[in-house]
Amino acid sequence: MHVLLLRPVPVNDRFGLGPFFRIEPLGIEYIAAALEQRGHCTTVVDLRYSRSIDWYLRRVRPALVGVACMHALETDEALAVVAHVRRAMPEVFIVVGGHSAAAYPWPFFTRGVDAICVEDGEAVIPALADALQRRERASTVPGLLIRDEDRAGGGPPDAGHDFRSTRASGQTFALDSVPLPLRRDVDRWRRQYACLLFRPVWLIETARGCPFRCSFCSVWPLHDRGIRLRSIDSVCDDFAATGPHVFVADDLFWYQPSRSLELAAELKRRGVRKRWMLVQTRTDLAATHPELLEAWRPIAQDFDIFFGLEAVTNEALNALVKDTTVDRTVDAVAVARQFGYGVTGNFVVDPSWREADFERLWAFVEAHGLHRAGFTILTPLPGTAYFEEMLPRLRAVRWAQFDMHHLVWEPQLGAARFFELYCETWRRSILNLGGHKSWRDWARQVRARDLPLLTRMLIRTQRMMRPDVCLAEHELHAVQTDGGTPFSGSGTSRPSPAR
Repeated sequence: MHVLLLRPVPVNDRFGLGPFFRIEPLGIEYIAAALEQRGHCTTVVDLRYSRSIDWYLRRVRPALVGVACMHALETDEALAVVAHVRRAMPEVFIVVGGHSAAAYPWPFFTRGVDAICVEDGEAVIPALADALQRRERASTVPGLLIRDEDRAGGGPPDAGHDFRSTRASGQTFALDSVPLPLRRDVDRWRRQYACLLFRPVWLIETARGCPFRCSFCSVWPLHDRGIRLRSIDSVCDDFAATGPHVFVADDLFWYQPSRSLELAAELKRRGVRKRWMLVQTRTDLAATHPELLEAWRPIAQDFDIFFGLEAVTNEALNALVKDTTVDRTVDAVAVARQFGYGVTGNFVVDPSWREADFERLWAFVEAHGLHRAGFTILTPLPGTAYFEEMLPRLRAVRWAQFDMHHLVWEPQLGAARFFELYCETWRRSILNLGGHKSWRDWARQVRARDLPLLTRMLIRTQRMMRPDVCLAEHELHAVQTDGGTPFSGSGTSRPSPAR
């Protein structure tokens, strides 16, 4: 069976930090590898850079089409892709998957979608392809939400209520069942994948899930606070197979210190060294285990750490259920700098803030030299208890607003004053070309052929420092015009994913 896997075009390249992070669709690359292990043919398409959907549908004539939705902000675009495919091929089976679809499937209970993958795609999608090839019902495949069989193929469901869960798989998927992703199809767009100043960039996963319980995060609820690790051999093989610039996708790098030390030692033994690496981790982990940072520093010439900084007071950290303290933040930054890491990260800006809260953040950033940090607006992500709690207050009318750079309800200070202070916060970062780092300073760090891309990215990011631009975005998306929201089907009306 030929399976077509599509990555939609997100809208965050237009506003916010999207231009600085354009990464390959690793999830569907792993699914493609799993499918080909089972004898199926696959085509992976990144619609940001590829030919049109119609071109691939005519060329491939797939029997199964998978549409990825990794982030809530991509929901409308994923639904548009589904509708396009359904019009072009009314009889094809369409499955939607990805983190956001699994964490909060309700938006996809609509015409055109035959099934939603709510467990690991590497296990579910090959099983679905096998079943369809044998002309068996999709209801026999674990880990799906499916439409009633007599409606499969595009018939209109009744407001989404025709979806039901198949049985849970009953077993934990071992990541090493698919040791390496299939990057064959996306390598044609490799130069498009960029992260900060570096391109091309390769994305690597060494672990999946997170055991912590941050209130704003939808990762740990989806994985039941579990975390699964790839084997040392498979991770080392992936490092060896990828290029000089690597972003590790793990939400909690260096989890299980003994395993992390073993992995660093094996990479050194194999002679693997990168030009640049970026990893994401918690401040308390880095502060408690400086030996990890010491062991990993030789693995890359330049090595950046993205910390979940989040807040500058213990009270605010407690409100976000971070289970750490500001002292750990200060310690982690010191440890990272001691070993020569670049320190970046993110602070959360709460719409309930008063002016004094912004001033505390500015003082902390200045005191600790955290000018490479970013600032996102606290956003209730679908799939979290916080989303359900805030649902009555949400005023967003498009899923694109869930990019953490838009407001989804009216802030305490009013939108105009909030955006004045939010933009002033960004002006204190190195992205402000009139501040800590000029355009010339940025230009010295890239090759001449990358200057046009750098220039376009920096021009776009300057928009985050203009209150009028932010306010116009707010006015465009936040005011309801139809008396409803895209979220009105939330709550008990949606079936629970099988687990």
